[in-house]
Amino acid sequence: MFTQPARLYRVLAIAEAITWTILIGALIARALGVNPLVVTIGGGIHGFVFLSYGATAILVALNNRWKPGVAIAAVASAIVPYATIPMEIWLHRTGRLAGEWRVTETDDPRDRTWFDRLMRWFLRRPWVLGALIALAIVALYTILLILGPPGGK
Repeated sequence: MFTQPARLYRVLAIAEAITWTILIGALIARALGVNPLVVTIGGGIHGFVFLSYGATAILVALNNRWKPGVAIAAVASAIVPYATIPMEIWLHRTGRLAGEWRVTETDDPRDRTWFDRLMRWFLRRPWVLGALIALAIVALYTILLILGPPGGK
């Protein structure tokens, strides 16, 4: 299904934008008198997808060897409502989403570093990588829930 980094990135960029709609709709509903629980639910969904998008952006950035500034911009685009969509379009148009997952070593000397070997090992085992990323997201999400919502109550 996600045989290319571009597909995975696009799905998460769109999902992140959709969850912004859910969260904004919940905030409007609360302002109109609907039970505040809708914000808790909408915020929870958005928060989880937000973290998932960030993890995906980092994974694709590492795979496609983006410069740090591009990777930071991709992750930061999730902070602004709907900005992940134009970010995905820009990354696609500039060729930064082109290519496959780097599962095999090439003649490129960068492919011989310990980090690239480790990444290839995980990319050849997508279920292990997915479980590890999911575990990290759940752990971070749990910590953030314990800390509470931004801005207090």
